[in-house]
Amino acid sequence: MLPSTRAFLERHAAEHPVAAAPAAAAGPAAAAAPSGTVPNVVGVHLLLERDGQVLLGLRHPDSAYAGGSWHVLAGHCEAESATACLLREAYEEAGLVIDPAGVELVHTVHMRERPADPPRIQLFFRARRWEGTPRLREPDKCAAWQWWNAEELPEPIVPYARAAIEGVRAGRVYTELGWGR
Repeated sequence: MLPSTRAFLERHAAEHPVAAAPAAAAGPAAAAAPSGTVPNVVGVHLLLERDGQVLLGLRHPDSAYAGGSWHVLAGHCEAESATACLLREAYEEAGLVIDPAGVELVHTVHMRERPADPPRIQLFFRARRWEGTPRLREPDKCAAWQWWNAEELPEPIVPYARAAIEGVRAGRVYTELGWGR
């Protein structure tokens, strides 16, 4: 084990000690989860590219999250796989039919925007094949779809979307944001 990895693990163990749980904890799920375990929200994102441009949506100004900012097509996983969620969201939000055989995971962002927020895993998928032209199907969430030069992204843009697009362009597959390091 590398010294830096060992130091990280030792620091993490000291900051998050595992409390001894009573033998009759609240069921098998409680017994399996170490103390301090927090579920992560899983988001899926579509990185749709053509001719050096990426598709971004302008979030409705009244959106609960990032109103008035540009963002890739995205949604939260429900009781479904990440790929199924991506296909569903692409159709619901923009009327696009994505070929699941042409989908690949290209970047992951593990983030926390504020200390009190739940951590999030943001999965970015590239679709090599799709049918349809992006159209507004949820105007209460998205005010416009537009293709942008990937080297000249608009402002304001959701920061983790920018980090992922730039990461993909640089050949990186993973980014961490908001963990205070």
